[in-house]
Amino acid sequence: MKNLKFSSKGWFLLATILILSACSEPASKTDNDLEAFVDEMYANVDSKQSPGTAVVVVKDGKVILNKGYGMANLSHDIAITPTTVFDLASVSKQFCAYAISTLVEEGKVSLDEDVRKYIPELPDFGKTITIDHLVHHTSGVRDWTSTLPVAGWDFHDVISFEQILRMAFNQRALNYEPGAEYSYSNTGYNLLAEIVQRVEGVSFREWTEANIFDPLDMDQTMFLDDHTETIPNRAQGYRQSSGTYSATPNNLMALGSSSMYSTTTDLSKWVMHLMDPGNKQPVVDRMFTKGILNDGSEITYAFGLSVTDYQDAPWISHSGSWASFRTYLCILPESGYGIVVLNNHGRNTNQMARTIADYLLGVNDEEEQDEESSSESVEVAATIMNKLTGVYKLGPGWYVEITLDNDQLWTQATNEDKFPMNALSDSVFQIPAYSNRTMTFHQDDVGATTGLTYAGSFRPKLDLSSSKPFNPKDYVGTYESAELYTTYEVIAEGDQLVMKHFRHGTVELSRAQGEDFTGSRWFLGSVEFSRNENGYVDSFYVTTNRARRQLFSLMK
Repeated sequence: MKNLKFSSKGWFLLATILILSACSEPASKTDNDLEAFVDEMYANVDSKQSPGTAVVVVKDGKVILNKGYGMANLSHDIAITPTTVFDLASVSKQFCAYAISTLVEEGKVSLDEDVRKYIPELPDFGKTITIDHLVHHTSGVRDWTSTLPVAGWDFHDVISFEQILRMAFNQRALNYEPGAEYSYSNTGYNLLAEIVQRVEGVSFREWTEANIFDPLDMDQTMFLDDHTETIPNRAQGYRQSSGTYSATPNNLMALGSSSMYSTTTDLSKWVMHLMDPGNKQPVVDRMFTKGILNDGSEITYAFGLSVTDYQDAPWISHSGSWASFRTYLCILPESGYGIVVLNNHGRNTNQMARTIADYLLGVNDEEEQDEESSSESVEVAATIMNKLTGVYKLGPGWYVEITLDNDQLWTQATNEDKFPMNALSDSVFQIPAYSNRTMTFHQDDVGATTGLTYAGSFRPKLDLSSSKPFNPKDYVGTYESAELYTTYEVIAEGDQLVMKHFRHGTVELSRAQGEDFTGSRWFLGSVEFSRNENGYVDSFYVTTNRARRQLFSLMK
């Protein structure tokens, strides 16, 4: 099912089919059976010594399970219940998307409008960013979760909505041309929340309460815009180390993308609203509309929801992760189920929801087969394999070297071991150590290898013929970012480069390839130095998956 967009008539037909199916099928699992199954799932956390989970399951507009397991607060001996309030993290996005869809339906905004019509402070990047781009994560706007750490923020710090907007307004470049790619950006949803505020003339919190939460009687739900506010029944997030639980600080106010608090009881009302929205049907239909890239290809991300298939049926969902909270919400429209799993200790709520869904749908795990299986190898001449050897760039700070040894092709990625490859053809090689994934090599008209395809993406082969010998002194200096108002000092300690930052302290750099280095902190995934026309290093770019090529220039 490629595009899930239900009309009122479609929902009525679906409901009729479900009713007829229920009447014709023999009695299956009872609510008591489901409760016993879920109780067993969470038996290991259902104690006064462990954080835990809240679960709600809806079937055809009726709550059939709503329970809590484990503790909401270990310090004060407070158990998790159906009225425990959790930080929803990115599950919040669908509510922001609902707000935008509502404004579209009311004719107050248009999806194809330039975002700068409403937020002129956002820089003119030379390409128009539309509201639709923000909704579907195709804007190219850098994600604050990857930019603010580079600037010195720690995720335990106070991170306000205003700080995030200031970061966005001070950017000088995008990750890519708007509409060219899909790349998850929390910043995009913060900008959407700001659009709601500017169009409606009230705070985002006030608008969502008046237009979503109050009408649905979600009286324990809110977007947090003051990190010092007391929230009754609020769960504490916990991380575990060496068997001991520690409280995780949580001072985030990222309106639109995150920072929404709710309970399983309230979210059951939201799930039922999505499945039977009444006069809001056009608003909800729009939320199930997937994004389209510039090349016409469709992505699975819709309006704050992912629309995919599972067990040959539509699966509409979103996950969240922040400050040790893991959250997941999904609806299965063809079977009439909705499932919400919230926890405060970092367990995989996605898999938990699927386990519950499999039980409800009668799926036998033993019938599941691994799609990627080993294939029969063929013999390839060493002269052909020799053309495939070389270094290929897989991503920021991530390279793979293909070598030939005793008529055997080998692969070795950055900071990984060396593994043999099995030839399936002259150009396709399988890697048993990587769950039998394959690399497909490409050549030009004269037979020179240009790159390889791995995990669905083309990776270029590097020309290392002009590489300079590594001299640590070439990189020494202090570099500043005009976008992030921060500096890093690069120092040579023997053959080792290190970076020093006022807040982060010392960060070690490991040479990945050429002048591309990986930092010992996750947000410095790639630190790639650049030389000027005279051959001197004068800048470097920091790249992570969600924030590419953040420029730092050598201070004079």
